[in-house]
Amino acid sequence: MTNPYNPLHKTNLGNSVAEALLTVKVAPLSATAELDGAGVYAIYYTGNFPAYQPIARKNREGQFSQPIYVGKAVPKGARKGGLSYDASKGAALRDRLRQHASSIDQAQNIHLVDFFYRSLVVDDIWIPLGENMMIERFKPIWNVQIDGFGNKDPGRRRAGQFRSNWDVLHPGRDFAEKLATSPITPETLLARLDALFSGKEVPEVPLEDAADIGSAEED
Repeated sequence: MTNPYNPLHKTNLGNSVAEALLTVKVAPLSATAELDGAGVYAIYYTGNFPAYQPIARKNREGQFSQPIYVGKAVPKGARKGGLSYDASKGAALRDRLRQHASSIDQAQNIHLVDFFYRSLVVDDIWIPLGENMMIERFKPIWNVQIDGFGNKDPGRRRAGQFRSNWDVLHPGRDFAEKLATSPITPETLLARLDALFSGKEVPEVPLEDAADIGSAEED
């Protein structure tokens, strides 16, 4: 028996946000001055970092079909509760994407000119759902494999807090340089990516190596 279509099922609602985001024109990640509001976004890579070539090939020549990262920018006022917050106001998207651009610009082996984004202003109640749906659909590697890109400066380092996997693979962020050296090596992360793109089983990171890594807060 076929279940009747429910347009208000969370999967269908999430898909509607994702589909709307994917219709937005792509812009360079260095160009965010005109952005207003809060919502969801996807970042695309087109450069020459060797491990990312399977992704870059899907985004060159205007394709932009595989995000390297998906995220959300939630308005600060919305966190206090209520349903009257206007998601078109404020600078949540602009601030979040500028933070990402700064992270990339500080990295030693990737370049801001190779990154693009599309963003969508979304009513705040649907922002997390749209982000989750995009991550589930595309499984961007900076969300599911090389975590830590969205981390903020944790301030004073806690004892035993290591650099995130992203900072291991892309060193250079000022705040990450103050954290402890991770027991996970770039070679380990590159081997995981190679297995992923080759269709092989991705090797697990030992639990003793994964503790206290990438623990800086994300939005």
